Amino acid sequence: MSERYDCTDPDGRAEGIPAAASAVRRGEIVVLPTDTVYGIGCDAFDATAVASVLAAKGRGRDMPPPVLIPTARTAQGLATQVPDYAQRLMEKFWPGPLTLVLKAQTSLHWDLGETNGTVALRVPDHEITLELLGDIGPMAVTSANTTGDPAARTVEEAVGMLGESVGVYLDGGPAGEGQPSTIVDCTGETPVTLRVGAIAQDELDAALVPEPVLEAPEPDAEPAAEADATPAADPVTDPVTESAPEVVAETSAEPEPSVTSAAAEASDVPETSDVPEPSDEPETLGEWHDVSTTERPSDSSSTTQ
Repeated sequence: MSERYDCTDPDGRAEGIPAAASAVRRGEIVVLPTDTVYGIGCDAFDATAVASVLAAKGRGRDMPPPVLIPTARTAQGLATQVPDYAQRLMEKFWPGPLTLVLKAQTSLHWDLGETNGTVALRVPDHEITLELLGDIGPMAVTSANTTGDPAARTVEEAVGMLGESVGVYLDGGPAGEGQPSTIVDCTGETPVTLRVGAIAQDELDAALVPEPVLEAPEPDAEPAAEADATPAADPVTDPVTESAPEVVAETSAEPEPSVTSAAAEASDVPETSDVPEPSDEPETLGEWHDVSTTERPSDSSSTTQ
């Protein structure tokens, strides 16, 4: 018999999330709220459980579920050759309603269906689901509905369609605005939008524009020249200027020197007017399907989430 927990209540949430985590570890499937619609999911690395999710919805392996993850860092362990533009999209829109299709790590032992070597990843913006993901790790999650029916926006709608095929229902109240996530294929040199959902195309375009590189300003030649100059002597405290009177006094006490000698000594004493003033100048892809509002028949060119 299915269990249902009211996670809008602190006590219900404290019981419900551990119960859902235990169910997932046992290979069962659970229903959980997201920032788009309600989702049905399981352990992404449990192939039998993934098959149960697809069976509950009436889907085949040609429509593999995306994988919800707790943080963008988790994507590095599940995907390979992540391009820079995908990183920019993650930084801008995660957590949020954006699904990125990336090349999957070939060393991973999982079976999501016919993915053609790719994986669709998303970090949902819903605290209940993020808490569950933080406990058990990546989950294969698709919309909580049967094929052909609108995706559930409340847990009651999910129960009506999925019934006892689900082990645990987490009731988080009405989910999002019912818009599906936007899906972007990031397996090539440039991004390709597979579906526009909660995030508009112009928002994607704005996030993909590289930030301008600011060049360092060239140093000011004049302040640099002043910094290299020898500091000017202080006309008041310069020792040479202060000793000038003694030289004159000693000269008058000795035998009168020749005109040439006196002129030479006088030339060694700097005049105050010759001392420069201090300067005031300053220094210086497969077919991916995630939580969506309306199920559509799949074909080789359409993608839902």
